Amino acid sequence: MSPDMLARPDIAALLDGATYRAGDPFTLWRRMRERAPVAWHEPDVFPGFWSLTRYDEIKEVLRDAGTFSSSSGILLRPLAQGDDPGSNRTLALSDPPRHTALRGAIAGWFAPRNLRMLGDFLDRTARETVRAAVAVGRTEFVTEIAATLPLDVVCAFLGIPDEDRPRIVEWSTDAFCAGSSEERSLAHLEILDYFAGLVEERRARPGDDLVSVLAGVRHEGAPLPLDDVVLNCDNLLVGGTENVRLAMSGGLLALLDHPDQWDLLRRDFDATVDTAIEEMLRWTSSATHITRRATADVELGGQRIRRGDLVVCWLTSANRDPAHFTDPDDFDVRRTPNRHLALGAGSHYCVGTQLAKLEMKAVLREFTAQVGEMTLDGTPERLDSIVVNGLRSLPLRLTPAARRG
Repeated sequence: MSPDMLARPDIAALLDGATYRAGDPFTLWRRMRERAPVAWHEPDVFPGFWSLTRYDEIKEVLRDAGTFSSSSGILLRPLAQGDDPGSNRTLALSDPPRHTALRGAIAGWFAPRNLRMLGDFLDRTARETVRAAVAVGRTEFVTEIAATLPLDVVCAFLGIPDEDRPRIVEWSTDAFCAGSSEERSLAHLEILDYFAGLVEERRARPGDDLVSVLAGVRHEGAPLPLDDVVLNCDNLLVGGTENVRLAMSGGLLALLDHPDQWDLLRRDFDATVDTAIEEMLRWTSSATHITRRATADVELGGQRIRRGDLVVCWLTSANRDPAHFTDPDDFDVRRTPNRHLALGAGSHYCVGTQLAKLEMKAVLREFTAQVGEMTLDGTPERLDSIVVNGLRSLPLRLTPAARRG
């Protein structure tokens, strides 16, 4: 039997949200890495594509933006949905020179010198958020803590007025965590509609914020169309909140499941936190997959990829590849080296990487300082998405740490 035939049932299962809600797609990825690391999936509900599950081929694709294009979309979409509306319009879904212009316009906001100025804000917000949860004695960690800090930061970067932020929080929570796809879609439409009005306002009266920056971007001598600016604002909101929310909540659950690692982090926070954050990112790998389209014939893993073929990189599988990670199914807050691909690689490496790590560090610092004991206050619920890997809810009971001195 051919490798493609062997992989077909496993690929089909990876295209079913129930696999992720059950919480263990890793057996499928392990089998595919061993049997058919580069396998063709015939078109059915989804278009035909090459499925990549090993680290080496996935990293090669991500680093070669010339041969593997992002401009037609970066996520698997059912054929019935047609093309991604953001194709060749947003930072994530574009190639040079458009990608270069968009990234250049916003990159300075995420430069270390600017992020250092956020330190007090991040620490204060994390401290107050965790303190409120500890005072109550319980929290729904995903929406009440993991989503709060990154959303506050992104709202500040985008210049969203204080009076509008409760609506953005509500819509974002529903867009990411609502129980049905219809509710999530409606909330997302509310966000897009809001940004359309905000962009028009900033074009008339620019401010010191990312919406104004994007509204002023020119490509090929002309301003970006309104819809393109709106989609890029949405891209920043989603990218700036979703990865941190999923990595934080999935990482905290991993610490709960591995109390020895939680003890290590608490006992020697400053020496351990940086490697712990990298391990949380690797472990959760919140973006389950990313797609590219071949612009030329090329060979990958012994298979001939033709120009125009769609390639799906299963990032979560790459980050459990034993060829690159010793004991990959062990959660180790001191793991080093840890060259995971959770935030991509190459020219599309996440522009907000350092900000995401600072946000995670601020929350972890307060948790280790303020929380004496944490236990589950119910059953965590996973998302049933093939796009993102993570938790919809993580109910916790918290007891305060003993006061020192």
